[in-house]
Amino acid sequence: SRFLKIRVSNAERQRHEGYAYEGCKVGRGTYGHVYKARRKDGKDEKEYALKQIEGTGISMSACREIALLRELKHPNVIALQKVFLSHSDRKVWLLFDYAEHDLWHIIKFHRASKANKKPMQLPRSMVKSLLYQILDGIHYLHANWVLHRDLKPANILVMGEGPERGRVKIADMGFARLFNSPLKPLADLDPVVVTFWYRAPELLLGARHYTKAIDIWAIGCIFAELLTSEPIFHCRQEDIKTSNPFHHDQLDRIFSVMGFPADKDWEDIRKMPEYPTLQKDFRRTTYANSSLIKYMEKHKVKPDSKVFLLLQKLLTMDPTKRITSEQALQDPYFQEDPLPTSDVFAGCQIPYPKREFLNEDEPEEKGDKNQQQQNQHQQQTAPQQQPQAAPQQPQPQQQNSAQTNGTAGGAGAGGGGTGAGLQHSQDSSLNQVPPNKKPRIGPSGANSGGPVMPSDYQVPLEFLKALKYMRSFMFESNLTEASGTISCT
Repeated sequence: SRFLKIRVSNAERQRHEGYAYEGCKVGRGTYGHVYKARRKDGKDEKEYALKQIEGTGISMSACREIALLRELKHPNVIALQKVFLSHSDRKVWLLFDYAEHDLWHIIKFHRASKANKKPMQLPRSMVKSLLYQILDGIHYLHANWVLHRDLKPANILVMGEGPERGRVKIADMGFARLFNSPLKPLADLDPVVVTFWYRAPELLLGARHYTKAIDIWAIGCIFAELLTSEPIFHCRQEDIKTSNPFHHDQLDRIFSVMGFPADKDWEDIRKMPEYPTLQKDFRRTTYANSSLIKYMEKHKVKPDSKVFLLLQKLLTMDPTKRITSEQALQDPYFQEDPLPTSDVFAGCQIPYPKREFLNEDEPEEKGDKNQQQQNQHQQQTAPQQQPQAAPQQPQPQQQNSAQTNGTAGGAGAGGGGTGAGLQHSQDSSLNQVPPNKKPRIGPSGANSGGPVMPSDYQVPLEFLKALKYMRSFMFESNLTEASGTISCT
């Protein structure tokens, strides 16, 4: 056992009851509930997202999110303001800044406009600004040895009216990991990561030493979705709870869009653990007429445009050849007019709706709206997809994670029970892992963020650090008012 001293002063202690949130639920999932909240004492007029973690005590996913967010400081990464523990039921509450929008809802708005015969494309200037800020935030995480591992539209928040209007916030760090331990395969810790539609092909083929490239693939999927208003690799989700990384339908959908990778395009595919299954289940000739060029041309994206060329680099099948976040930020796409802006809504007159409050007894987040959009999406995409790749949900769920409804509102509520789940520049091979050394410091400047992660930060310590951060309450009922000892095995 290891022990951690926590000293608590009654004068300093704050409680979640100090925030008004009743009747203001904006999200629900297996992680818990998210509420839009304000301070009762009126010390500020800010809106907050108050996330109640499901269950009693602190899950490892909650510890992971708390410990990471207390270290990470960047304009495009959601900031954790406070952590509370309810003494009556010992539930954990996390307080974040409130974000009025997320990409799930923004894309849904544009998809609905297509169904209503009044199509409104996302403004290309807005798409560029969104992508740039996502890459900037992920570059900061990668530079500090953090893999996000659950990037999807619902985990990309966008701030509403206020001083940070139009600012992207990457949320949901419940699946995030440090990757500075070169001898430990990350797949040993979580055999299945990343929501299916945004999962890189190397993960579907059982890669164990996966790299930051899985985040880049997910960003490519989000980029394509922003351009077309529909998920590029949507497929059936009936096997969503399986721990087996191989997923036939998801690979079929990827190959139906991208084509089957040629040997010269992905030389190490033969080394993938699930390659024998791939050989048995798939025939290269089935996808001879498929390519990303043809898919995007259907959506009026020219193959010689800078937007397509960057998308192609992000969605490179071979993870060792996939572009990095640092390289992507320097891409010519961001250097031509219109230039990306810090306010993604700049010059945009589209009236995106605010979040709706949910009923307290609503059994599942999105409820009937989820089914309505599913039917709507199927009607729109039916001519463009193969029958077995028909989507069953507008947004798939991840094993042990919840739909977020974009709910974080700042909370990034979604994956891994509390929040969500990659490095710097050179991906040299699928089995490459970072050297065992101190983490690199992110680039300096206004967007560089704060302190880097300590190099000895591993799972046992992240539990202790999360507890140490929660100084505003007493964790055990037998603690004295001045101090106490917590045993962490």
